[in-house]
Amino acid sequence: MIVRTTQEITGTDREVRDPKGNWVSKRIVLGGDGVGFSFHETTIAAGSVNEFHYANHVEAVWLVEGRGSLLNRETGEIHQLSAGSMYLLDGHERHTVVVDEQMRMLCVFNPPVVGTEVHDENGVYPLVAVPVSAGRHRA
Repeated sequence: MIVRTTQEITGTDREVRDPKGNWVSKRIVLGGDGVGFSFHETTIAAGSVNEFHYANHVEAVWLVEGRGSLLNRETGEIHQLSAGSMYLLDGHERHTVVVDEQMRMLCVFNPPVVGTEVHDENGVYPLVAVPVSAGRHRA
């Protein structure tokens, strides 16, 4: 059993900040935990426009606070987001999140991230293999 709090993650290497200052990702469950997915709490700043493309991962997002919109850059579709909205990027869609009111999201990635990933110039997380010897990491 693994039990963690966002409070104990804050200020550690599990709290990853966007170099542009638009978002903060608290990586609660990582690849090294050996459970086949990663789980994050991500906060995105109001007024920001964020282009993402998870070419190597499937991501499920549940918005628990805030509002804004999600643009599917593959189709041009725009979806309004507010607390209680969920979206699943099961087709590796290029997407843009426009934040009207600070968003706090709970996100699941498969395959799991290892914790050091940040978006590259195309909004992509690199696919980083979890070392076989990593085993389960306990905080």
